[in-house]
This record gives sequence, C-alpha cells and structure tokens, in this order.
Amino acid sequence: MNYNRIVKSVFKGKLHVSIFISLIILIFTSCESSNHEPSESVDILLEEITISDIRESYDTDEYTITDLVTAYINRINTIDENGPTLNSVIQINPDALEIARLLDIEMKNGKIRGPLHGIPVLLKDNIDTRDNMETTAGSLALKGSHPLKDSYLVTKLRDAGAIILGKANLSEWANFRGEMSSSGWSGVGGQTLNPYVLDRNPCGSSSGSGVAVSANLTVLAIGTETNGSIVCPSTNNGIVGIKPTVGLISRSGIIPISFTQDTPGPMARTLYDAALCLGIMVGVDSSDSKSIESIGNTYSDYTQFLKNNGLEGKRIGLYTKPYGINYKVDELMNEAVEVIKSLGAEVIEIDKLYDPKVEDYSFEIMLFEYKDGLNNYFKSLGSNASIKSLEELIEFNRNNPVEMEFYNQKYLEMAQEKGSLESEEYKNALEQMLIGVRENGIDKVMNDNNLDAIIAPTGSPAWKTDHINGDSYMLGSSSPAAISGYPNITVPMGFIDELPVGISFFGRAWSELILLEIAYGFESNTNYRKAPKFLLHD
Repeated sequence: MNYNRIVKSVFKGKLHVSIFISLIILIFTSCESSNHEPSESVDILLEEITISDIRESYDTDEYTITDLVTAYINRINTIDENGPTLNSVIQINPDALEIARLLDIEMKNGKIRGPLHGIPVLLKDNIDTRDNMETTAGSLALKGSHPLKDSYLVTKLRDAGAIILGKANLSEWANFRGEMSSSGWSGVGGQTLNPYVLDRNPCGSSSGSGVAVSANLTVLAIGTETNGSIVCPSTNNGIVGIKPTVGLISRSGIIPISFTQDTPGPMARTLYDAALCLGIMVGVDSSDSKSIESIGNTYSDYTQFLKNNGLEGKRIGLYTKPYGINYKVDELMNEAVEVIKSLGAEVIEIDKLYDPKVEDYSFEIMLFEYKDGLNNYFKSLGSNASIKSLEELIEFNRNNPVEMEFYNQKYLEMAQEKGSLESEEYKNALEQMLIGVRENGIDKVMNDNNLDAIIAPTGSPAWKTDHINGDSYMLGSSSPAAISGYPNITVPMGFIDELPVGISFFGRAWSELILLEIAYGFESNTNYRKAPKFLLHD
C-alpha cells in the first residue's frame, strides 16, 4: 500500500478524511486481518457476473473484494488495452485496490455500508470525482482537471459501498461539440470500439460505459443522457440502460449540456442490477433544483417492482414512427410485440407523439443551456482551472491539431453566440417545447389511449465507425422521452447477425416503477442478452 500517496492525497483534498481515518485503522489492523494479498492466481469468472453472484461469493468467502477488483483491473489491462483494444476505459482509479482492502476489513468486521458494498462501478468521464482521477469530458482542454468535490451521485455510490473502479471513455463533450462526429471518439481516449464487431460503432455518448459493461470489464457503469446517450450505447452493446426522469438523480458535479434534458443513469447487463443501482443514486440535492421535483416520486429500492408477470393486463402503445426504415429491425420488433401480447399485454399502435417543431425548440434550448452550463461548470473548478469559459474552450480547440483532426466545433460556437437564460427567445422556446412534448404530446397520447407505457425499437444495428463521414444513425426512438424529460428503459430484444438491438419502454414522468415492471416482464421471459465475441468484422 502506498502510504505516502495516501497522506499527500488527504492534504491535497483528494481523499476524504473519513476514508483516510479508515485506512489508518486498516494499517494497524492488517496484521490481525486476513493478510490475503491480491493474486493473479485467484480464478474469478467475470463473464456475465451479477451483483447477486458477487454478494454470494463474498458471503461464502469464495473471494474477497480485493480479489474481485484485481481481477477487473487485470481484465481491463488485458482486454481493453492489450487485447481487442476497446478503449472503453480512460482511467483506472489508482486508489481502487486500497479502497477494496478497506472494504474487505469492514466486511470482515460486520460493517456493510450498503447494497453496493464491494461492487465495482465505472463512471462516464464527465462525472466529477474528488480523488486522484481527472474529469475531462474526453477533452484535452481538461487534461489534469481535478474538481473540488465529488458529484452528488458519486457521494451516494461511495456511501453505499461502491468502488469507483475508473472513468469510462465517451464521445467528447458528450457528443455535442460539432458536425460529423464519430460516437465514442475523444481527444483523451481515442475511438471506443464495439465489442461485438470491432469495426462497428458503440454509439454515444456514454460509449465507454456501454462497452465496458458489455465486455465484462465492470458489473455496473454510470452514463449520462441528453438525447439517446444512455439508451443508444445500451442497444448497440447489448445491455440494459435506464434513462430516468430528469430530476430523479441529481446532475450536480456532471459536466452539462442541457439543464432541461440532462440526466445520469445506470447501465448494466441485467435490469435487476440497473434497478438496484438506480435506487442508490436518487435523492434531493440543494445544488440541483430539478431534484426537488422528485420529492414523493422516489424509491430507495426499485428492485421491488421487477415482476415476471409485469406485462399482464398492461396497455402498451407501439410507436410506429421508426418502422419502415430497416426491415430487419421491423421484423425483430414485430416478434417482440408478439411476445409482449403473449405475456398478457394489449398493444395499440401510435403513429405520432408530438409536433415535429418540438425538436427544433429542443435544439435551441440545448444551445442556450450549454453556454450557461459550461461557463458555470468551469467556474466550479476554481481559480486553478486551465479553461475558464466556453470562449476559452473554443480557442483551445482551434489551436489543437488532435481536437480538430476529425470534426469541427460548430455546436460550441453556436452556443457561444446565444444570449442568457433570461432572454425571451429562450423562455419562449422552453415553454413551447414543454407544452408540445408533454401536455399536448406524450401525456395526451397516453391519457387518450389509457396507456401504461410506450414501446419502440431503441435503434438499428451498429454502423461501421467512420472518421470521414461521421455517424450513420439509421433510426432511433430516444427523442420523445429525452425532450420531455421522461423515463426510458432499454433492454436487449435480439440480434441481427452478430449485432444486438434493444427495445425501449418509456412513459410519463416518474413512471419508473411501472416501466421497470413492464420491461422486466419482457426481459425475464426472453433473456436475449449474450456476451460479445470481439469479432474483427461481421
């Protein structure tokens, strides 16, 4: 254990005093404890492991938390860097093993912090941690940036016993920098690859989070979404993603795009694991006014809503707009609809959810809020921040050949031209968007048809990564839930050749409980998830 670094980290403010005190206790008690040092010889089957599997192994002393973290670090080094070179992990937490040893001591002494005690979690690298890791948004402009405190959700994860294993690569600036970008590329981390077929795209912007979970480099990851950035990498990488109602989980300490649409959410291989993680992260945070709206709408345990017969008696709207674009996806979706009907649900076709003008308003709002949010974030980094404004970021990129090698920064420049959030242009766009997508949109459609949820294919099979032409999205269904700020859950619904495709379940604000019930009814009766093969091409 590197005691000198621990002491230096405390004085630099990068390690919580409570953790430091616990580590001092660990030092003096280690002689009386297990003395079980991490060893490569400990055989842990990480493929498709679940939180329940891990808990059982801890309970039966099959392996320790330190053993598990060691195994994951070895797997990341072997597969992510030296094997298929997935580029899904930007940083491994240098303190992960020390924290694991501490949690082992606590567990041996009967102290369990919470449901995620000893569970490794990767964070998308736009989520602040106050430790020995940077938070970069994938941008070279933020290399060496150390936020002044943990984000709210990281505090919740640590309190529940989770180990922050590292930071995951992402589409730089959460894929809202410029035109013709390639999802999964960042100046810091390079191009993330799809683990099913390596020349295919992982989708963004939580690309590294999706790939790492799918490739069994972690059991859980946290992504963020403004529009599609949790559900798209989940469908492309054959995993489960939960995009919650905006405000269910605080966004403080997360590099922002849109105050109205941004939300973090859990990504996992099973809906149970994602639901368990969701309940850990909820809470009212005075630093995020949106979270106040969650009062009375949260649960500490969302796994209670997972029912095998969750589709029985439900009325489901089938959103048909994504149909007719890819016949292979249509066929897969039709098969899923038949399964849903066979499990006791009634399916009603819905061809329109809102006026298309809503999407134009959304883009304008994102530009206004991006400028305001980024400038406030840079201020939060303190006087030592290398970048202090959106204007400085734009100038940095102009002078950096790596940042501008593949695509431009048009969206940053457009945001810089916008006024303040007090402008009438912004206020009018926000009002029109919310009325159009909520009151006259999703809420009206669901109320008129007495629906419990709406379903649609999450996307099409992953396209080939292309740094010349950028992403080749064929279809998607993320916008209704994203623009409204409503919840969306995607789970695997099958494969087209070797590439996974997901199905989305979305609905009213704060309807996570009913969506979980319905989505689990589908997942538990189909079990389409299968591990990737790291194929060179399909």
